[in-house]
This record gives sequence, C-alpha cells and structure tokens, in this order.
Amino acid sequence: MSLFIHRAYWRWSAGVQFARLPSTMAPLAFTLLTTATTGSYRLGGVLMSVYVAAEMVCAVPVGRLLDRIGPSRGLPVLLLLTAAGYGVLALAAGAPAPVLIALVLLPGIAGGALSGGFRTLLADTVDDELLPRAISVDAMLLEGVLIGGPALVALLDLAGTFVPLAAMAVVCLAAALLVPRGVGSRDRVESEADVPPARLATYLPWLGCAFTVGLLLSTIEVAPLPLVQRLGAPETAAPVVIAVLSGASIAGSALYAWRGKTGDPRLFLAGFVAGGLTLAGGLGWAGLLGSVALIGACTGPLVAATSVNLQRLLPKNRRSAGFSLSFTVQAAGFGLGSLAVGVLPLWLPPLFGVFAAAIAGAMLVRKPARAIGTMSVTS
Repeated sequence: MSLFIHRAYWRWSAGVQFARLPSTMAPLAFTLLTTATTGSYRLGGVLMSVYVAAEMVCAVPVGRLLDRIGPSRGLPVLLLLTAAGYGVLALAAGAPAPVLIALVLLPGIAGGALSGGFRTLLADTVDDELLPRAISVDAMLLEGVLIGGPALVALLDLAGTFVPLAAMAVVCLAAALLVPRGVGSRDRVESEADVPPARLATYLPWLGCAFTVGLLLSTIEVAPLPLVQRLGAPETAAPVVIAVLSGASIAGSALYAWRGKTGDPRLFLAGFVAGGLTLAGGLGWAGLLGSVALIGACTGPLVAATSVNLQRLLPKNRRSAGFSLSFTVQAAGFGLGSLAVGVLPLWLPPLFGVFAAAIAGAMLVRKPARAIGTMSVTS
C-alpha cells in the first residue's frame, strides 16, 4: 500500500502532530503569560526549564508504564492529564511563582513519554517496508509544527494572555481522540514480556546519533544572530539561516522518503562532520549557508535511519521506554549545545557536534553487523 493512501498512517500523523504542538508553543506561551502577570519574562524561562526537566526525568519511567499497559490505551490518558495540566496552569496564572512552578510539573511529567508512545504505535501502523518513508514524511511535517507553534501563540495572544494555554489543552484533547485504537495491544506486549532487552552497548551508537543531532542543530538554531553578526550582517539576516536549515531539512527528508530505504547513517554522520567543520571555520556567507544546508539535508535522513535501526533492536515490550530514552538523549544534546553557545566562543560549539558525530560513526564502523541492518534482538 502506498503511504499516501494509508489512512491509518495519516490518522497517526495527525495525532502525533497535535501532541507535539503544545511543546512547541510552550516557550513563548509561558513567557507571554508571566510577562503579562508579573511584568517579567524571567519566570517564564524558569517555568520552561522546570517543564523540560520534568519531561526528561520522567520520559523513560512513564514510557515503561506505557509498555506495560499498551500505548493505544495509555496515550489518551497521558494526553488528558497533559491537557488538564495546561488548563489548570491557565486558570492559576495569577498565582505566586512557587505555585506556577509546581503546576507546570503535571504537563511535563505526563508529556515526556508522548513522543516515544506515538513512535511505538507507528511500528504497528505501517509495514516495515514503508517505515523509512513514513518517518521521513513525519520529519517534514515536524518542521511545520516547529515553525507554526510559536506563530500560533503570537496570534492567539491577541485574543487574551490565557488563550494560548487553553488552546494547548484543546490540542491535547484532539490528539487523544486521534490515538490509533487496536494497535500495540496489551496481549501482544504481555506475550513478549519474557524477552530480555539487548545490552546497552548495542544501543549506544544510535543514542550517539540522536545526541549528535540535538548537539549540532542547537549550535545553529540557538545562534543564528551571532552567526550572521560574525559576517557583519544586520540582525534581520538571522532568519535566513533558520530558513535555509528548515528548507534543507525538508528537502533531505523528501529525498529520503522518495527513495524509501534506510540508508547508511555513516554517510549522514560524515555530512555532519563536514558541515560542522565548515560552520566552525567562519568561511563567509558561502561557508555559513553551505554548512547549514548540508547539516539540514543530513538531519532528516539521520533521524530516520536512527529510528528504524532502534526499532530493529528494541524488544516490542520495551519500545516506548527505548524511544523515550532516544528523544531524551536528543533533547539533552540540544540543551548542552545551547549552553555551549551561551558560554563559549562561537567557533567552538560546532566542533563538539563534529566530535560527537565522529564518535557515533566510529561505533558504527567498529560493530557494523550489530548496528546496521540487523533485524531485531527478538528475531
């Protein structure tokens, strides 16, 4: 069956995009809310930090819970809890800072495993042959969500300071209604409960790939302004860098989806190495835009190859936890890269991404038979 007429996939896709949208809206929504109620944006930054920390700490334990009860049953419950958390936060917007910090924990805890749970359902929604194409199309749609989330907050804020948070709650409810039913059943999970997970060393190359994606992307997404200022350009040129990155990412994912094959992730890691070295070198506009385009073009395919190979390795009764761990590692890479941009010279952070890509590639070269092309530890 063609992916474009695969009704189950498009229902899954609509559900996962709705589930992702609130997290892309949260940074600006929290900032606008606390600025309006306290006169300072700083509390919004604190709320976002607590929210992300709760997601990262609880992603794997909550993902393990999803594995036990089944994602198709557990995801609606988590989405309802997340919606309730946003709703309560909107109603309590004028409360003292400690109260707001405590309330933001609920959507953070409940939302940490949503991506892992939805990714687990994808494995039962499309056939293995369609999986690389499905993940690539999803990566293209994700770019739209990343851009559309903040824009939607800015638009809704015109109607009232609390409206964006209320909309985030509504979006979570819509996602709960779209969770595919009857896939990843509990009986299927329980039948494989005695399958032991592979050793951690088996997953390390793929977790390294996920970490590298977050680490190198953050050096571009967080630093477009200093990157163009280094070339003597005005602040208005900064969006050009993000536009090139997003456009190249969409193009790379589209080409990968058209081919419909997993591909060799070492090729994409090599693109990260070349792009990161060029970005660090400060080689004028050609070097900046060329390196950003190369990194963007390799991002979607590397994410897809990592996701497909992780699915081949993860036992079915550990997939939600495993994918949640992968997303958490990628987020940790993004956070560390953002910190490096903030405290180190501009040429240095991309080299960390280059080093991480080289290490991940070396692990794949060292054990290619176990890392690339193996079907599953359960086969």
